[in-house]
Amino acid sequence: MKRRELMVYAGAVLVTALVANLSSNLPVNAQSSVVSVQWLGHTCFLFTAGGVKILVNPFRTVGCTAGYRPPKVAADLVFISSQLLDEGAVEDLPGNPKLIYEPGVYEFKGIKFQGISIDHDRKGGKQFGKNTAWKWTQGGINIVHLGGAAAPISIEQKILLGRPDVAFVPVGGSAKAYNAQQAKQAVGVLNPKLVIPTHYRTQAADVANCEITPVDDFLNLMPGVNVKRSNGNTVAINSKMLSENTEIQILSYKF
Repeated sequence: MKRRELMVYAGAVLVTALVANLSSNLPVNAQSSVVSVQWLGHTCFLFTAGGVKILVNPFRTVGCTAGYRPPKVAADLVFISSQLLDEGAVEDLPGNPKLIYEPGVYEFKGIKFQGISIDHDRKGGKQFGKNTAWKWTQGGINIVHLGGAAAPISIEQKILLGRPDVAFVPVGGSAKAYNAQQAKQAVGVLNPKLVIPTHYRTQAADVANCEITPVDDFLNLMPGVNVKRSNGNTVAINSKMLSENTEIQILSYKF
């Protein structure tokens, strides 16, 4: 190798080494994308990443949600699956968040998201109307929140929803959301890397006014699937923690 070529080669090696060294000293969240997910009860979650806070399905504290704290948290953007009280109570939210109710394709602060219509009951939407499932990418994670879906996912809906990294799936039944068996079928259709169950009975329920079942009814139908249980209501999700084989994450609510 000639002298000039040797010097160029040595310089390239030095630059590569310096870049690698700088990368190794960066904070973990600077090297890999991450989204913080906070469970606020029922189907309500707060997603934080990229300087944007997205709140999904704030509820009124009545019936199955009677014992939860009102999810009056600051957010930039609020997704609503329906205007029923358990997933569409937006009064008195702090600040001035942008509210999105309708299916369609949108963009907000660089985040593209889509609402996909799925029946909110097993009667073609004649009982509780339409439910909007939400699909978006935040913090490098592909997210699908099925809201209060009650009808099977059609081929067309499956194409729109794609394969999520994380799917939020109702599992507790009643007339307006998947029961445990239907939730299992939806998971089989979507094949997400991580499932976070929603819409199930907890100690927040007003016993006389809540028909949904506990999450264990769903878990009992998922033998062989790894179940991870958190000690708190928040989990940080990045691509490195996601398995190609579907896993289930259970968050806990501190009453």
